[in-house]
Amino acid sequence: MGDFLQQLMGYINPYYLQIIVNIGIGIILALGLNVVTGLTGQLSLGHAAFMSIGAFTSAILTIKLGMPFTVNMVLTGFITAAVAALIGLPILRLTGDYLAICTLGFAEIVKVVFLNLDITNRALGLSVPAPNTTIPMPIVVWIVVLLTIIIVSFIHNSRFGRALMAVRGDEIAAEAMGINVTLYKVQSFALGAFIAGIGGGLYAHFMGYINPSDFGFLKSVDILSMVVLGGLGSITGSVIGATILSAAPEFLRFMANYRMLVYGGLLVCMMIFRPNGLMGGISFTGLVLRTLGLKPHMRTIMEQKISESETSGPGNGDT
Repeated sequence: MGDFLQQLMGYINPYYLQIIVNIGIGIILALGLNVVTGLTGQLSLGHAAFMSIGAFTSAILTIKLGMPFTVNMVLTGFITAAVAALIGLPILRLTGDYLAICTLGFAEIVKVVFLNLDITNRALGLSVPAPNTTIPMPIVVWIVVLLTIIIVSFIHNSRFGRALMAVRGDEIAAEAMGINVTLYKVQSFALGAFIAGIGGGLYAHFMGYINPSDFGFLKSVDILSMVVLGGLGSITGSVIGATILSAAPEFLRFMANYRMLVYGGLLVCMMIFRPNGLMGGISFTGLVLRTLGLKPHMRTIMEQKISESETSGPGNGDT
């Protein structure tokens, strides 16, 4: 089976294959940040730090221990989540701009630490060997994408997800309703970091080389832009935003020096014409059902209600 999949990947242009994998990794990272920022309402500017922790942890586990790839990914996710929980306990008592500044500072600290550690080869970075798996990396990445979408969708519709949305809506009201706000925020932060760590591990093994400078502030901005473009709290929006912004550098290669300018202009236009993002406030399932004619539009429902009220109104039966 593995040989067949490898041959199948050989028919695809490596350039397009890399774009497809970059989109998959972008979706994983965006979904992780969407749990923190979109679902819980905590602005984080340090998501790239967790991606870098996952990338270097996964690379070291492969280089030093030769660990099986599946075990490697799971362990990488838990290590990254543990770091996030330790950091989250003190800083998640902050909110808004103060939290954003703290996460930004944490990301820069992680970057500087990796630039000065011998085990990460300092500023030279690490060459990562191919993963110990018979399944091609593009397929592995998209399997993880599907699993991440399923898990995050389950979280959105769970009691835990509703508690996170309550925290996003009003922390004081959530606390009054018996929700341990700090605990839920730390759990959300750790879950987002777990997903980001796995995304970083996949990135490291696919690219074959990682450098601490690859995970700077601009990388965090890229991931945040994916979530904002798609719509905060929207899983479908995160997928669409990550797809657009992961593929955009290839289409904008002729103006690479102005890529961030294009991103900024795109976000400004979004804030003017679509403040909630492309899919913000839209139920993807409901949209599909309405398109297929299996669910009536809200206007149709309101017209039916008005018609029923007029038909059953007082005086209609007095003739």
